[in-house]
Amino acid sequence: MPDEQFAELANYAESDRFDDRERTALAYADSMTITGRDVDDALFARLSSYFSPDEIIELTAIIAWENSSSKFNRALRVPSQELVERDKARRAERDRRRAARGVSHEG
Repeated sequence: MPDEQFAELANYAESDRFDDRERTALAYADSMTITGRDVDDALFARLSSYFSPDEIIELTAIIAWENSSSKFNRALRVPSQELVERDKARRAERDRRRAARGVSHEG
């Protein structure tokens, strides 16, 4: 996910950095994840308009796995691996090296 999208993730429903397909997948993930929410028929119909049955199964499995892992880790007090911070540091280092070589961000 590009940094620009990541920065807008909490606001995906209104952000122009996500297309309708991405917003639908994220709404599906929220509906599966947030206690008290459900995947209603309208959301599932929207999801089905963008994804094949096999893609929906795969997306559902990934979301369920991440939800399960999160609950498992929290219950056992497994600390965060700080993946977001590590990725930011990795990208900053990559950009620093590119700048030192005179290579643009897109290059």
